[in-house]
Amino acid sequence: MTRHDPRISFLQMRDHVQEAVSLSRKKSRADLEKDRILNLALTRLLEIVGEAAGRIPTDLRVKFAGLPWVQIIGMRNRLIHAYDQVDLDIRYEIVSEDLPALSLQLDKILQNWEK
Repeated sequence: MTRHDPRISFLQMRDHVQEAVSLSRKKSRADLEKDRILNLALTRLLEIVGEAAGRIPTDLRVKFAGLPWVQIIGMRNRLIHAYDQVDLDIRYEIVSEDLPALSLQLDKILQNWEK
């Protein structure tokens, strides 16, 4: 098994979170339901965020315990394995309410990396 550079995983998380926020800006819950491409794009971005989070070593998850690791990784697992049971209301809430704050947290971690 290859060892992943955790900084790269943090960068991937941040970049994909920011892209999801950008794509969903000025979009409503109804837009998410009507626009299949938007829906699929946001789903894929959330999957990648969760996958990258799963690559962060345990010691760094403990160090950055303010991030909702269990929820981020669990979201990825739910989107992948229980895709037919994912509620659009919950996905919209995550993208519109949770991701902007997560983006700020990830930015702060990366700005302070190796300082």
